[in-house]
Amino acid sequence: MTASSKPSQSRIEAPAGEAGAKSQRLGLLAKLVLLCGALLIIFGVYWYGVTLEVIHRIWTQLLQRPGGPLSFRFILQPAMAAAAAFRDGRRDARTNRAPYVRTLLLEPTKRIGLANEGLNATARIIVLGILMDVVYQFLMLKYFHPVEALIVALLLAYLPYVILRGLVTRIALVWSGRNRQSRDIDHGQR
Repeated sequence: MTASSKPSQSRIEAPAGEAGAKSQRLGLLAKLVLLCGALLIIFGVYWYGVTLEVIHRIWTQLLQRPGGPLSFRFILQPAMAAAAAFRDGRRDARTNRAPYVRTLLLEPTKRIGLANEGLNATARIIVLGILMDVVYQFLMLKYFHPVEALIVALLLAYLPYVILRGLVTRIALVWSGRNRQSRDIDHGQR
């Protein structure tokens, strides 16, 4: 063996986890989303505290948001999250990965990498959600509640992504399995 063949062999024999490590790192925008989320929580708790009254106000105002201005975001953001979930769910099915939520909950060694993938995929949508809720709050409420902006963004962007990615994966796996069975029957194989 020559010295030049050894590096290529080590690349070929690298564990699968190392090959996917690059995709599991947080991108710059995802890191900014985490920082922004942490700051929103800190400022929200500092300005308003955490009391039953504050929690009641948050949920009351969250339920009032779909009827006010900027209500199109309740369709836009989940639709954007669905597009990202569809893309990633199909990729999961093609690579024969387990559904997203199941893996997040049941496989601790893959949890951080998958959470990073989800955050990378939805970071732009979360930023858009925060900005749209800030505009809504200043237009309708005339003041700013940072934690509410974060909650709305996560409910409209990240939650639909998490739910739909797993569903798309399951549907794609079932669909591709049925296609294989029909091809085998057509060719006389069973």
